Order: sequence, then structure tokens, then C-alpha cells
Amino acid sequence: MKSKETYMQELKQWLKDTSDSPLEEMSDFFTKRLDGYEEHMSDLEKSYQMFADILPLKCRKVLDLGCGTGLELDKIWQKNPDIEVTGVDLCQSMLNKLQEKHSDKPLTTICQDYFQYDFGNGKWDAVISFESLHHFLPERKIDLYRKIFHSLKDGGIFILGDYIACCDEEEELLRGVYLKKRTLSPIAENCFVHFDIPLTLDHEKDLLQNVGFTIEEVLRNPDNATIITAAKTLP
Repeated sequence: MKSKETYMQELKQWLKDTSDSPLEEMSDFFTKRLDGYEEHMSDLEKSYQMFADILPLKCRKVLDLGCGTGLELDKIWQKNPDIEVTGVDLCQSMLNKLQEKHSDKPLTTICQDYFQYDFGNGKWDAVISFESLHHFLPERKIDLYRKIFHSLKDGGIFILGDYIACCDEEEELLRGVYLKKRTLSPIAENCFVHFDIPLTLDHEKDLLQNVGFTIEEVLRNPDNATIITAAKTLP
């Protein structure tokens, strides 16, 4: 495990080395990297398994935000092949890959911006998201978390597996670089771009609690993913 000081030094060097790299539109970024995507994400194998193990077996209807090719769903369906999943993602080519892998599963895919997609009210046993939401500023995320909260059945859960900033310095550094690059980018403001802007664990938890969630569990894995379980508990 790297020390925070070593990690921050390496991050600053990487940002310096890539300072001239332009932002890419989100869907284009993943479409270009589809062929090697699952191999690239294989380092998170333990986190995908842990993510699946946390999902209660009683959950029958699940909404997956930013599902991609479904690496978390691979593990979830190994445990319970009858779970009904609706997967929402901006990248149609990744959804096509997901459908190819799991054509025999109760799966509905939606190619749409999940900030705009109607989740419904009291509809889902669980909403899940793995390595997707760290691409968005907290001002956008809190509205999404509020929508997730209302879309869950009473007693439902939101399971977030994501890249979490190690400290305030990392969060502020990446946000500053992002905002500068966004200002210089020709990509329209209403289009999502691929750049990591993670929050610290405390700030992520604050957003969730501010919309009514109860934080039930936090797991920090050796492969650097953090998993947060947040419940919609009855008053």
C-alpha cells in the first residue's frame, strides 16, 4: 500500500505529464476502449466479488447506473441468476457487449444519461453503481442521490462502489484541473466528459446522508475501490 505522500506525488506527476491531453466525450472514450476494457478493469476483481456479496439475496429488482459491460453483474448473476436488472449507460457499444454476455438473463438495457432517466418512485429493491459516479461534481451528484433515494422501496439500498479521493488535497487538485480543462475544451457543456473528480469518503457520505440515506457499511478494498452501502430506512 502506497503512502499518501507517494500517491500524491505520482498523481501530480501524472497530471503534469498529461496536461496537454484534451478531454474526451464520455461515450466516445469508452467506445474507443471497448476491446480492452474488461482486461483493464480486471484489477478490480476482488471488489466486483465483494460488491456482489453485499447485495442481499432478497433483492429482486435492481437498477444499475453506468453498468458498462456488466462486470459487477457477472458476479451478481453467479449468485442469483433470477435478479431482474435494468442497466443504464451512455455507451451503446458497452450495452451491446453486456447483452451478448447475458442474453439469457432478465436484463433491460437503457442507453441514456442516468441524470435524465426516470427512475420511478418506490420501484427498486436496490440501486447500484460501480466506478461511474466519480466523473461528476457533487453539485450534480446530490440531485442524483435524491432521485435514487425516492426511487427505492422502503428498506431498499444503494450500493456505491467507486474511486474515493484519499484526502482533501486530492479532491481539490482534481476538481481544479477538471474545471480548467473544461473551460478550454471545445466539448459542449451539456456533454459529459471523461475525467476523474472523486470526493473524499467524508464528503461522499455527507451527500448521501443529506438526502436521507443511512450509511450501513463502508468497505475499503486492497485494489483501491471503496464500497458504500446506504439504506433507505423507515423513520
